[in-house]
Order: sequence, then C-alpha cells, then structure tokens
Amino acid sequence: MTTADSTAVYESAVTQVGGQVEAFLDHGLLIFFAAGAPEELHDISVLHQASIAEDGPQPGDTVHLGDTSMEVLAVGHVVRDNLINLGHLDLKADGRTEAKLPGDVCVRKGDIPLLAVGDAFRITRPAGTTEEQDQ
Repeated sequence: MTTADSTAVYESAVTQVGGQVEAFLDHGLLIFFAAGAPEELHDISVLHQASIAEDGPQPGDTVHLGDTSMEVLAVGHVVRDNLINLGHLDLKADGRTEAKLPGDVCVRKGDIPLLAVGDAFRITRPAGTTEEQDQ
C-alpha cells in the first residue's frame, strides 16, 4: 500500500488473539507471532498472516494497529530478522529512544489497543526513506 507520504513495508491481518494478550497490554506490551507459531505462544500473542513482508520497522516508521497509529522511536537489532522470518515482534509502549532488549520495538508511552481477528497490523515508512538502513 502506497500513499503520497508513506509506503507499507509490512502488512498483515490478525488471525487470532490470545487469552492473555489483554493482561500484557496493561503493562504496555503487545507480542506478535505469525500464524502457525508453536501452540505454547498462542495465549500470549496476537497471531497474524502477512501479505507484505519487505522490511522490519525503523525509527521514524509508523506502526498501525487497526485504527491506531504510533511512531517507532527505537528498534532492537534482531527485530527485522524476527519479524521477517517468524512474524515475531515485541511492541513496547515505553517511550524509549534506545531499545532495552534486542527484540524491542519502542513507541510512545500510552495505551496500545486490543486487536481483534481481521484487524490490520501494518508498518509504514515515510516517502524517501525506503532504503534499508544498516542496523
């Protein structure tokens, strides 16, 4: 999906929401895994099926969760590989500008929405910054 000011680098649809996801949201954490992840991860994760998987998030990108959008502030060094290969991402609403853990994607402090089956999970990049950056 491309608009005049941004390009989707990752896009997927939610296929399942685990029973413990809401409890993690209360702590500012949302965990994603691709549909087909091991059963023991289902309860704590949002499972999704990607339709576009060109890149992982970078600082300055926007994560879209249904109708909510959040700017990416920091990204750990294993995030791209985890997302592309496993559909895995740990979204943390902690306001950090440097990721604490290698798999963290940090956004502003605040509420992360509870997703439902069929909701979109997308990452868009501002136009003119589509070149992959070394991490």
